Amino acid sequence: MAGLLARIAREESASERTCVVTGEKGPPDAMLRFALSPEGVVTPDIRRKLPGRGVWTRLDQRVVARAAKGLSRGFRKNVSFDSGLAAKVDELLLDDALRFLGMVNKAGLVVAGAAKVEAALRSGRVVALIHAREGAADGIEKLDRLARAAAKPPLTINLFESPRLDLALGRTNVIHAALRAGSASAAFLVKFARLSAYRSGEAVGMCSTVTDVTLIDLTE
Repeated sequence: MAGLLARIAREESASERTCVVTGEKGPPDAMLRFALSPEGVVTPDIRRKLPGRGVWTRLDQRVVARAAKGLSRGFRKNVSFDSGLAAKVDELLLDDALRFLGMVNKAGLVVAGAAKVEAALRSGRVVALIHAREGAADGIEKLDRLARAAAKPPLTINLFESPRLDLALGRTNVIHAALRAGSASAAFLVKFARLSAYRSGEAVGMCSTVTDVTLIDLTE
């Protein structure tokens, strides 16, 4: 374990980070950073901006759920943290994705409503198709068929609940939405890819592009 801690210290300023639980390495964008508050409380730092030395884990909720000893070893002191740390990280990643979805909306790249989404899909300019978890199966399947028939099928996201989509998009009763191409859409999809990877345990690579990332239905 001493060797692992030495590697962590060396890599704090390097291009790769080491998971304090598994010992696996990965680029920062594919890992999770944790910082320590002045009170000695472990704090998830999903945007990697909090001051002080950081400790890293894999971007995987199962790894975070068993990170207690690893975090203490990584910070080289006894630390305290929320017993629901894995769930807290999930909520932070979810909120982060939804904030970026709001930015996509402000950029004018979101179309909402079944009829408008259908028209957007037929235009072939959609990069992502979003369904609220409460959406009716027949309505979802109809739009999914159009998406699959596109020359370049958009990513399909079946994760967010309608009230959270309402808040993110500043609208009411959002069940279906489509995202057109743009830098804001790309940024949102990277955030969603991180959330997807965290829940599934699948690697997301450098997260510099979403074209090679498999986004899955994570409803449970």
